[in-house]
Amino acid sequence: MAGCKRKIDLRRVSAADAARAVREPSAGNPFGPRRIYLDNAASTPVLPEVAAAMAEALAERYGNPSSLHGAGRDARKAIEDARAVVARVLGAAPAEIVLTSGGTESDNLALFGAAAALRGRGRHVVVSAVEHPAVLAAARALESDGGSLAVVGVDAEGRVSPDDVARALRPDTVLVSVMLVNNETGVIQPVREIARIAHERGVLVHTDAVQALGQIPVDVRALGVDLLTVSAHKIHGPKGSGALYVRKGTPLRPRQAGGHQEGDRRPGTENVAGIVGFAAAASLALRDLPARAAGIRALRDRLEAGLVERVGRVRINGAGADRAPHITSATVAGAGGEALLVSLDLEGICVSTGSACASGGAAPSHVLAAQGLSVEAAAGTLRLSLSGLTTAEEIDRAVETLSRVAMRLRAIAPDGR
Repeated sequence: MAGCKRKIDLRRVSAADAARAVREPSAGNPFGPRRIYLDNAASTPVLPEVAAAMAEALAERYGNPSSLHGAGRDARKAIEDARAVVARVLGAAPAEIVLTSGGTESDNLALFGAAAALRGRGRHVVVSAVEHPAVLAAARALESDGGSLAVVGVDAEGRVSPDDVARALRPDTVLVSVMLVNNETGVIQPVREIARIAHERGVLVHTDAVQALGQIPVDVRALGVDLLTVSAHKIHGPKGSGALYVRKGTPLRPRQAGGHQEGDRRPGTENVAGIVGFAAAASLALRDLPARAAGIRALRDRLEAGLVERVGRVRINGAGADRAPHITSATVAGAGGEALLVSLDLEGICVSTGSACASGGAAPSHVLAAQGLSVEAAAGTLRLSLSGLTTAEEIDRAVETLSRVAMRLRAIAPDGR
């Protein structure tokens, strides 16, 4: 039919082919027009190997995993095999992995589920000021339902102090939630030390590790946490699939009712293809992690050096802290962040002004505000995030384009700055 796109057999496409197709302009390019994608902290392209695993699951694992017949058993086996892979990647036991629809559900299940299970002991929760909205909104909901909340601030680089967390703890504190890697700045938080302090007081610890998986080592035993959130679409997997690690013996009340799936912790018929895709992506994320992370870090450093030198009047937020390799938060003076974003998009470069989950609001980034940036500075900030598919050529082109766009926007700024 005229106007219909041709079907693609993703099982015949290698990762190198996919990366090349994204970068090379071609009328027949099935992966879309040539562009530079620097918004990997929001979502990553699905790798062909992941898509192939999902396609096979969709075609061959069609039974309901709760059914007792052969088709159901095939689907159940696919899920349990995937669960074992995710558990291995996180250093957990398979029974400690609750498969969910992604990061937001996992964060919500951790906070609401633990708070409900421990309500008889206390109703005080501690979070950091730079948490993802999925954690902050859940914590505020607990507060509005009669609980109490302490929000711990950060320093100018975006770091949470374990001592500040210790001071926030009370006899009725039941849970601390501090993310492992910040989704806007890439700053790595001292979760292991925070967990040690909290456990000395008998308090559970949750960490959102969505931006950490595939970028830095994530081992639940080494971190010492009780609950940990991960998501597939940040590691070249599908949207709508994720997991919550729940340490054996950790009290957790389900947030939904209607079935006995996931050990009575998350009822509902499982998304078999999404789960299989998540496991495939998680396995690939662990492969050659040190070398891949070093390569991404080198490109990030090249990007930041280019921004400072070529664009000028640029502040790299969190530069003085330990950071994951893939995220740059750059405040560009004299050019509004949204104007920069739109102008770069017109040039074929995809970036963001902060968390994708908070971009619908007009308020400036709560993360940058917590670090002491003014409203004006926060509004002029871009987040550029890389992946293993990013190339040096793309970084150089992004720097050149951003320099040109910023110069133009500064020239027409009302105050001339």
